Amino acid sequence: MSSPSPLPDGAYAPPGAVMTNTARAGTGAVAVPAWPVAGAVLAEVRRDLRGAVVWALALAVAGIPAGLLWVWLAPRARFEVVKGGAVPVGNPSAELLVADDSVLVLVLAGLGLLAGGIAWAMRRRRGVVTLVATAAGTALAAVLAWQLGELLAPGPTAAQLGDVGAYVTTGLDLSSLPALAVAPFTALLVYVVAALFSSADDLGRGETRA
Repeated sequence: MSSPSPLPDGAYAPPGAVMTNTARAGTGAVAVPAWPVAGAVLAEVRRDLRGAVVWALALAVAGIPAGLLWVWLAPRARFEVVKGGAVPVGNPSAELLVADDSVLVLVLAGLGLLAGGIAWAMRRRRGVVTLVATAAGTALAAVLAWQLGELLAPGPTAAQLGDVGAYVTTGLDLSSLPALAVAPFTALLVYVVAALFSSADDLGRGETRA
C-alpha cells in the first residue's frame, strides 16, 4: 500500500481558483475563486441595467428645460437694418459674443451638479452602471439643450437683413463645442467625490435607512 503524496508547502489552491493575496510572515497564499467575483459583477450589471437606461433617458429629457433656460438667460442684442448693414439699438455689451457660451456652461454645470447628486442619492443603484448612465445621459442632455436653444433663437435671415427699417435680434450660437462636456464632467465629479467619502465597500447600497 503506497503512502499518500505529501502536501505542497503553503495554502492549497483548488482548480478554478486564483491567488489574489500573499499572507505576510510566510503564512502562505490565500486562494480566492475568480468566477464568483465575475459572477457578482455581472449580476449587479443585469440588476441595474434597466434602471440605468431609464435614468439616462430621464437625464437626456432634462436637456429640454436646460435649453429653454439657455434661451431665457442668454443676452441678445437688437439691430436696426439700414442701407449697407445694421446698427445696434442701445448699447449692447462688448461681451455679447462670448455670453452665449458662458450662459450655457453655467446651465450645464447646474444640470451636472443635480444629476450627480441625484445619482448618488439613489442608494440601491450606486455602482459602475449608474455612473456610466449618468455620464451618457448628461452628455445627451447637453447636446439637446444646445440644439434646442439654437432652434428656438435663430439669427436673422438674409431676407430680414435686407429689409431696411426692420429690427432684428441676434440668435444663440455656441462657438465652443467642448462646453458641452461640462455637464457630464460635473456630474461625474460629484459622484466620484461622494464615493471617495464612502467607507463601505459596496458604496452603502446595501444599507437600509433607519
